Amino acid sequence: MNLVKEKLDLLLTEFPPEKTSARDFWGAQYDLGLAWVHFPIGLGGLGVSPALGEVVASTLRARGIPNNFARNPIGIGMGAPTLATHASVELASKLLRPMFTCEHIWCQLFSEPNAGSDVASLSTKAERDGDEWIISGQKVWTTLAHVARWGMIVARTDPSVPKHAGMTYFVVDMESDGVEVRPLRQMTGEAEFNEVYFNNVRIPDSQRLGDVGRGWNVAITTLMNERVSIGGNVMPRGSGAISEALKVWGDSSNKTSGHRDELIRLWVEAEVNRLTNIRAAQLRRAGNPGPEGSVAKLAYAELNQRIYSFTMNLLGAGGLEYSSYEMIRPDFSGVNMRSERDLPKIFLRSRANSIEGGTSEIMRNILAERVLGLPGDPRVDKDIPWSEVPKN
Repeated sequence: MNLVKEKLDLLLTEFPPEKTSARDFWGAQYDLGLAWVHFPIGLGGLGVSPALGEVVASTLRARGIPNNFARNPIGIGMGAPTLATHASVELASKLLRPMFTCEHIWCQLFSEPNAGSDVASLSTKAERDGDEWIISGQKVWTTLAHVARWGMIVARTDPSVPKHAGMTYFVVDMESDGVEVRPLRQMTGEAEFNEVYFNNVRIPDSQRLGDVGRGWNVAITTLMNERVSIGGNVMPRGSGAISEALKVWGDSSNKTSGHRDELIRLWVEAEVNRLTNIRAAQLRRAGNPGPEGSVAKLAYAELNQRIYSFTMNLLGAGGLEYSSYEMIRPDFSGVNMRSERDLPKIFLRSRANSIEGGTSEIMRNILAERVLGLPGDPRVDKDIPWSEVPKN
C-alpha cells in the first residue's frame, strides 16, 4: 500500500493533471507501474495485489483524470491481462505501453457467423509457412475493428482433433495486407461493430500467444477478463446507469408511487452489484478472474437493461424522441451520455448487453456448471475431430 501511494504522489507531483495531456499522463502512469499494479515490474505494474488497483483508480478519478478504459476497453480490459499471462516479455513490452496510452486501440476477433456463443466451433484457419502463419476466414461483431491497430484472434490450426484442441491464439496487426473491415449498422444508427475478413493475412510466429493447439486456454483468459471488464468494474456508489435514472426521476412529471418503489429496488440492486464486484476484486489474488466474472457480467447486463427501461417509462412520450439515425462509426464503445436526449440511444444500446461478451444463457450455464457443480449440457461434438462435426 505504501509503495502504491508513494508512486501516486510522485505521478501527481511530476505530472500535474491540469498541465499534462492525457496521453502523456497515461504514459507516466504506466512507467511508474500504476497501469495494472499486479503486473510485473517493467510491464506497467508493481507486482502487488490487484486489489490495490482500486486505490489508484479512485485517486485518479478524484483528480479528474480521463478514463482510458472507455477509449480502449478491449485492450486495457482484456488484451492486457492476456498478454501479461501468455506473451513473451519482449512482445508484452512492445505492446502494453501504447495500449495503455491509447496510441493503439485493440479489438477481439473471436466470434464468427457460425461460431458465436460456441467460440470453439470457429473455422477461420491458420496454416504455418516457415516462421509465419497465413490466416484466412471471417470474424463478426468485432467492436472497434475500424479504429483498431491490434487484434486478438483465435484460428484453427489442426482440424483433425476435437475442436478445443485444434486452435491457436495470435496477435494480429490490423494494418496487415489482406485485412478487410466492414461496418455492421446497429439499431442505434451507429456502427461500432464490424465484420472482418482475413484474406491470406501473414502473422509472424513471434506474435503467437501460448503453444500451438493451446489457443483455447489462452482464450479463456481473455473471456474471463472480458466478462469482468463489461460488468465487474467498481464504480462510486450511485454512479452509472442508476445515476441517470435518479436524474430523470428528479425531473419527471410522470412519476408515481409505483415508479418510486421500482426505483428504490433498482438502486438497491445496483448497490448490491457494486458491493459484489468489490468483494470479487478483493478475492482476486492472481489477477485473472474465475467464474465470478460471469456473475458480474450477467448481473450487469440484465440490471442495466431494466434501469434504462425504467427511465424510458418515466420519460413517457419524450422517450420516443431520437436525435438521428445517421450511420456513424464511433471511435469508442457504447454511448457517451451528454444530455437526456441520449437516453433513448442508450436504451437501444443496452439491448446488446445480454448478448455481447457471452449471452446471459451462456453465463447461466457457466455458473451452473462451474460454481454450483450441476451436470453440463450434452456435448455430442466434444470428443470427435472438428473436421468430422456436421456443419451448417
